[in-house]
Amino acid sequence: MSALTCAARLGSRYGGSVRIQLVRRMFNPFQKVQARSRKKARNATATAFGQMVGVMLPKPAKAKARPKPTSKGAGQALSRIKVHKTLTVKPAAKAKPVTATARAQMSIPRGATFRSLTHDSPFGSLDYKLYLPASATSAERPLPLLVMLHGCGQTPDDFATGTRMNALAEELGVIVVYPAQNRQAQKNRCWNWYRRGDQSRVAGEPALLADLTRMVLSTTPVDPARVYVAGLSAGASMALILAAAYPDIFAAVGAHSGLAVGSAHDASTAMIAMKHGAPGSRSPAPIPTINFHGENDKVVHVRNGRYVAARAADAYPDLVGIERKGRTPDGHTFVRQSLRKGKGKSFTEFWSIQGAGHAWSGGSPAGRFTDPAGPDASREMLRFMLQHRTTMKQRKDAAFATAT
Repeated sequence: MSALTCAARLGSRYGGSVRIQLVRRMFNPFQKVQARSRKKARNATATAFGQMVGVMLPKPAKAKARPKPTSKGAGQALSRIKVHKTLTVKPAAKAKPVTATARAQMSIPRGATFRSLTHDSPFGSLDYKLYLPASATSAERPLPLLVMLHGCGQTPDDFATGTRMNALAEELGVIVVYPAQNRQAQKNRCWNWYRRGDQSRVAGEPALLADLTRMVLSTTPVDPARVYVAGLSAGASMALILAAAYPDIFAAVGAHSGLAVGSAHDASTAMIAMKHGAPGSRSPAPIPTINFHGENDKVVHVRNGRYVAARAADAYPDLVGIERKGRTPDGHTFVRQSLRKGKGKSFTEFWSIQGAGHAWSGGSPAGRFTDPAGPDASREMLRFMLQHRTTMKQRKDAAFATAT
């Protein structure tokens, strides 16, 4: 019996629609090839996403590198820059390498605490570390709060050690919270800055992080006018999202080696943005922003740092631009571009660091993904942030603007 005769009999027995399906299956010589192609496409997508996540993992940078010529910033907003005298910035003090969690616990002074805690909210559960300086128990007025978001592959302990932020918090009287991304949310502990569901107010990770911040505000002696957020790499990208989504909470943001808000919406666009740069979108409210980026960053292209600076500058079209060049002793040269009111405080700062890669500038060698040869990003971030505060009216207006 021929195949066509068999198909005809089957069709008369089971009906026309079944007949068509059977004939298609019996006489499609490319069926197996097509199935293999579909499977290969699915595997390629998964592999590409894995590569994107893997490349987001920060790599240690060399302490010294040959400087390259300064590159121009992005956008018309940065064209207002005037060059001023050269700065000399001292590098952060060197520290001896230690291991694991003990690195973050070893320097806690008497009266201070650095505790591991968990926050449960309608948006999910989040582990975090909370640093309370010794002054928190006896301060005459509420203290500033800084939310620190680690990079891919990092932990709160490692991030605290590498940035030396606890030591500065003790010196300046700042409460610091270090949220910890978990492997259930992202297997490499990256914050999901590139997913649409994690890029806006009252949804996803921004909502969870904002809820954690509000909880710390309500349970510790924090000044609601002086709440800040900062991060590295994926943490920097999420910090920028968080500040843009909740200007009623955060008075300023610090980003190191991050990408602009709206620069990606899935894994594929994230890879493109990281490699080539993406301008992102305008913030609904002006947010004072300090931004660091290494000119030799091979993970997140320095063009992204320029876009972050340009987006921040868009909100301050009438400010005066100032550019200053400097070098850390025996370390990297850098260019600092800022926008400020006359000789007053700056509202945006962009530090481009020659010879630096994808690592926290001026960080401790006791932590991972740091570059001790650069300017002290931790101290400069706190110096910038502590100049800015919000009023109750600003917080109410910002909450209304971002909710509508």
